[in-house]
Amino acid sequence: MAGGQERVLRRRIKSVNATKKITKAMELIAASQISRSQQRIASNRPFRVGMASLIVEAASANKAVAEKMLGVPENPKSITIVCIVGDRGLSGAYNSSVLRATERLIAEKTANGAQVSLITVGKKAPSYFRFRGFEVAESFQGFSDKPEFENARAVATAIAQPFTNGEVDQVLLVSTNYLSAATQQVAISQLLPLLGPDDGAEGEQQSSKQAGPAGYTEFEPDVEHLLAELAPKAVEAEVFAALLEGAASFHASQQRAMAAATENAEELARTLTRTMNRARQDAITTEIMEIVGGAEALRPSKGA
Repeated sequence: MAGGQERVLRRRIKSVNATKKITKAMELIAASQISRSQQRIASNRPFRVGMASLIVEAASANKAVAEKMLGVPENPKSITIVCIVGDRGLSGAYNSSVLRATERLIAEKTANGAQVSLITVGKKAPSYFRFRGFEVAESFQGFSDKPEFENARAVATAIAQPFTNGEVDQVLLVSTNYLSAATQQVAISQLLPLLGPDDGAEGEQQSSKQAGPAGYTEFEPDVEHLLAELAPKAVEAEVFAALLEGAASFHASQQRAMAAATENAEELARTLTRTMNRARQDAITTEIMEIVGGAEALRPSKGA
């Protein structure tokens, strides 16, 4: 019995060590991708700031025209929600946090009488929502960990077209903001209508209020046509920024999850090794006692 237990423990220790090698490799790969994702976020920031600055300047030039495409609708009847998650798991709470926030947002908007349509980015989202009875209007997959601008353009086209046609009153985005390698935060933001200078915009749009052109600016063509051209570009910039921050957040979450898995594997291997050594010692002690007992039985008695 003891020998059989020792063989089982040896197999388990071998399996745990093999798993530890995989999690360690995934941890190192995710850690290398974090710095690359940070560089891409920093490289995209000037374009995003410049686009937000143009939107703010154009809106300031003609408030009447800007009201058609800028602002926060009071009672939207039709809302599109865009959910950005990962294509893969093994990333801690990254996917589940965004999915639960999206589910709560859908329930809230539906309770207020709005008709909600859902667009997802990432392989983990469609199955989650279909299992819970939510219909997914359109799904994009295969680029969440390394997004390109063409991917953001495809998502932005699916978002902007219904809004331009008047089929959707508001477009909301649920994604993850990358704050640091240790901190990522689920955020809900408005993509369309675009946020104007008086809508309490945060981040790059807020900083663009001070960074925008000062003084008299003459627009060619007129503000209405200019905003019509800039709006899709601004949506593309915002979607691309969200994809980049989502990729960085995914890699950071996966690095932490794999580091924890590696530590757990090491602890489990130590525990199994101690158990195996104890079982081996018990087997050796049993064998010694059997040998001694046999020797004592074979030894002739004094009376004989």
